[in-house]
Parts: sequence; C-alpha cells; structure tokens
Amino acid sequence: EVQLVESGGGLVQAGGSLRLSCQASGFSFEAYDIGWFRQAPGKGREGVSCIRALERDTVYADSVKGRFTMSSDNATNTVFLQMNSLKAEDTAVYYCAVDPKSTWLLDWGYSYWGQGTQVTVST
Repeated sequence: EVQLVESGGGLVQAGGSLRLSCQASGFSFEAYDIGWFRQAPGKGREGVSCIRALERDTVYADSVKGRFTMSSDNATNTVFLQMNSLKAEDTAVYYCAVDPKSTWLLDWGYSYWGQGTQVTVST
C-alpha cells in the first residue's frame, strides 16, 4: 500500500523559512517522479516542484524558483521541500504525491497523495 505522510508545516513570518518532509512507503521510491503541490483557499492545486526519476533532475514552478529547494533521501524514502524567503502568497496546504505518468507539475498524472500539511505565512 502506497503511503505518503507530510510534516513540517506551520506558521511563519514573511521572509522566514520552513522545511517540509514527506515520508513515502509502499512503492519503489527511486523509480517514480515525486512532486510537491499546494492548494490555497479558493484556488486550484498548483505544482510546486518535482523530482524526475528518469531525467534525474528537479523542476520548479516559476513562482518558487530560487526560493524553494526539493531534495530526497533514498535511504529513508523521504523527500523534502526547503522553503526560504516565504511570502504571504505561499500560504497553502502542501501535498506530496507520486506520479507514474510523468506529468511533472501537472496534477492529473499523480495517483497517490498525502494528507497535506498547512503552511501559513504571516505579514
């Protein structure tokens, strides 16, 4: 059974940092693309970043480039999202997900999702 469990969300002031974690289990961790998405109140789900298994690289949404860094620890099947220089517009529920269809920052290809972790950035 595929399981994804996010943690690390919270309340932070604008300009601050947070590090999200996603513990994965139940699938071959290195074989699939894994992405971070977010959904703000009243808005659709937005792709934030994706570690691409085949290309062995990471892609980011323009809105977070230079501020967010996604990484992984294959020994513990965990992916991380280091978020720096946070802005009020980064406030959202953040989800990690597994993508067997290689859609990268598009959510329609993702089959498994975590429960999400709330990030709130205050001004």
